[in-house]
Amino acid sequence: MIDTSDINRLTVEDKMILIEQIWSSLKQEGDALVSPSWHEDVLTERRKKIESGEARYLTLDQLRVQRQ
Repeated sequence: MIDTSDINRLTVEDKMILIEQIWSSLKQEGDALVSPSWHEDVLTERRKKIESGEARYLTLDQLRVQRQ
């Protein structure tokens, strides 16, 4: 297992490479990864909002301003 202190010493570029490697590894696991049941509930609710026209979309810049 990689220790958090080792990760903290990595450059941002190396951290991004590590993230990409982890995602690649997870994709190879395929069906072994199971989403929690509440994920489906969240997706269903979001679909309902989109279909009813209630969904609100923000640009990344708008989101950043809103979060300040």
